[in-house]
Amino acid sequence: MRLAELIAETDCRLIGDADVEVTGLSTNTQTLQPGDAYGALIRTRDGHDFVTAAVEADASAVIVDREVDVAIPQVIVENTDRGLASIGRTFYGKPSDQLIICGVTGTNGKTTTTYLIYAALVAAGVPTGLIGTVEYRVGNRCVTSTNTTPEAHDLQRLFREMVDAGCTTVVMEASSHGLSLNRLDDVRFDVGVFTNLSRDHLDFHETFSDYAAAKASLFDNLDPTAHAVINVDDDAADRMVQGTSAQIVGYGQDEKAQYRVRSFETDFRGSELTVDTPDGPVEGHLALTGHFHQYNATAALTACRVMGIDSQTIVQALGDVQVPGRFEGIDSGQPFGVFVDYAHTPDGLVNALTAGRALASRRLISVFGCGGDRDRGKRPEMARASAELADLTVVTSDNPRTEDPNDIIEDILPGLGEAPRLIEADRRKAISLALGEAESGDLVVVAGKGHEDYQVIGRETIHFDDREVVREVLNELGYGNV
Repeated sequence: MRLAELIAETDCRLIGDADVEVTGLSTNTQTLQPGDAYGALIRTRDGHDFVTAAVEADASAVIVDREVDVAIPQVIVENTDRGLASIGRTFYGKPSDQLIICGVTGTNGKTTTTYLIYAALVAAGVPTGLIGTVEYRVGNRCVTSTNTTPEAHDLQRLFREMVDAGCTTVVMEASSHGLSLNRLDDVRFDVGVFTNLSRDHLDFHETFSDYAAAKASLFDNLDPTAHAVINVDDDAADRMVQGTSAQIVGYGQDEKAQYRVRSFETDFRGSELTVDTPDGPVEGHLALTGHFHQYNATAALTACRVMGIDSQTIVQALGDVQVPGRFEGIDSGQPFGVFVDYAHTPDGLVNALTAGRALASRRLISVFGCGGDRDRGKRPEMARASAELADLTVVTSDNPRTEDPNDIIEDILPGLGEAPRLIEADRRKAISLALGEAESGDLVVVAGKGHEDYQVIGRETIHFDDREVVREVLNELGYGNV
């Protein structure tokens, strides 16, 4: 595509040849292909520092927010994130215009809710793509995700691949990072879903108000024909929709919810849910265990109903869904329960441990750590959650990154007060300690990493999967097979 065509709908200033041919888009000079236009995004490092490397890699042009000293064409925009969103949409042929798009945002429950919606749409015969924390699904192809919400040009590329694969609909997680960094600019959402709001990512957003505003921006930009599916039980519900033009559809336990949870029962075998809807009561079984899934399932039911899927198809589809690393049970024949969960926020840990408490006939044992180079303020809050709900807390590492794991643990400990605890910075040893302590009737929740199969220590990423480790340790203890 000629550069002139590529930037025709982008507010920018061009220096250089408008007739140069652009064959791709890239933000990484190490993977840039000759002919790609290079976008200088500002992340942990400023992409403008790498424009020379882009030129040396035979980039066709650079997309920058200020004039730079290069001999190739430069597209100067006010903000490179917004500029790349617009340019990416044009380069890939405006694929999102050909799709019905459902975006799910909130602190907790995004991944589970998107999986549930996806399952119901597929069961209804709707060719659907999935974009989220665990994976991207394009037709019959699954790809491990790199970002919950991909960079703007990568998102548009995924949309194009989905259209080409025959998808008519996409369900995706809309992260606060993605919304704040303009990755979702120029994407028209038909349905926006709000799960809940609690403390997270304050290392990035700085204030809770900024974090809430990022989430609300999804609904601020909905068209009047779109639907805003809102958890009316959450304190932030009104904040989410105060600037929306969309049709608001509420779900939850409150009387004002159009989709109101009448009853929810959960145990080791799964959950039973009854929801009062505008079309009458809907009953269904879930394979998912945990009280918090009443919101995830009802959000999915509501979103799919406003997209025209019949209730019976939805509840039948939801009954079989298992979500990787979301309160995922590990059974090797041991006489105690073990669940692995992605909970990495105070509210998420409360949800996971509350679910565990309801299922444990004896003690509840909590294993968790906190990520390094991230919001330090949530560390004692997570500890308080564990102290209040668990009988024993095993404090360990999550992804320490460049922080000393022991320093992170020192930030966690004040929140435990006098609660019983074991401390082991080595995550595998910590899991082994917890499982070794467990007796018949106990329940162990290993929280923080869920589906992740890696651990970041320093600047090195090593293979580490809580689920694998749990199975290995249980085998060492004489239960089942790995």
